[in-house]
Amino acid sequence: MKRFLDLKLSELGVGTYLGELDEATSQGYRQVMEKALDYGINVIDTAIVYRYMKSERDVGEVLSKVGREKFIVSTKGGYVPYDIDSKADPKDYFYENFINTGIINLQEMTPQGHYLSAGFIDWCLNKSLENMKTDHVDIYFLHNPEEQLNFFDRQTFSRKIRECFEYLEGEVRRGRIKYYGLATWGGFRVSPASRQYLNLSELVKIAQEVAGENHHFRFIQLPYNLGMTEAYTLKNQEVGGERLSTLEACERLGLYVYTSASIYQGRVIGRVPSHVKEKLRVEKDVHASLQFVLSTPGVGTALVGMSKVSHLEENAGIMKVPRLSLSEFLSLFE
Repeated sequence: MKRFLDLKLSELGVGTYLGELDEATSQGYRQVMEKALDYGINVIDTAIVYRYMKSERDVGEVLSKVGREKFIVSTKGGYVPYDIDSKADPKDYFYENFINTGIINLQEMTPQGHYLSAGFIDWCLNKSLENMKTDHVDIYFLHNPEEQLNFFDRQTFSRKIRECFEYLEGEVRRGRIKYYGLATWGGFRVSPASRQYLNLSELVKIAQEVAGENHHFRFIQLPYNLGMTEAYTLKNQEVGGERLSTLEACERLGLYVYTSASIYQGRVIGRVPSHVKEKLRVEKDVHASLQFVLSTPGVGTALVGMSKVSHLEENAGIMKVPRLSLSEFLSLFE
């Protein structure tokens, strides 16, 4: 377990992104979440749009069964969701919930259905709490906010972020969330010249202006694995005049890092050279990727999508392997 502020988080976390909409997949996810506790895994990550709300509802079933206090739960809002269980026509659902209510202004929505406003995030959080049968989430992520930068200027983006941070700080005071953050795909893995680039120092500054030094913007999520190493290797952030990687910047700024795609959605299997596995002190490709991620300085929790108990059992094997020392880890880049 890793201690961060008042939370104790496991090294591995259960991701709930992929999978069919059938009951067998839901049952698999529920079994994995329950069984994860046997391995000391207490982090669950989901999003309102995952499997059209089914993933959140699966989380809710497990929380109700084993106890809310057993898990650290994060969810996300940012993409316009659809409730598959409503049986409504998706277009009717969209207009009924978001357009006719004035929650969404079509001029402010991206072509991919991404939206950022306090009113929209409030709708999403309310629905997520209902789906998960809980009165709070531990971490609420704004989902891929860099999507906005493809269509709106940086000043507009900063205004939207500030509005959402103000709303989320209010929800902390209400007790409906403990902390908040950004769950990203590309924003922290690109150069500052990129349109989608996210500047951590600027984001922390907005949180400080909203809520002072005791703000609750304390988490980020980004992809990191053997094939996507930018979080560690790309010096794209600046803190106190020093060029740092995203992971280094997070340590300086007091942010905890969740890595997504920690086994590259299975694409590492069959592709890790034997000499790399030897250096990582593991025999399986999946363990090689997890050992690499978990041995990286600055990584908090590695999320892995798991809807089968057999995958959980295999992935959890990495928890018996000691992490690399810094010198051993650095030798991987020689």
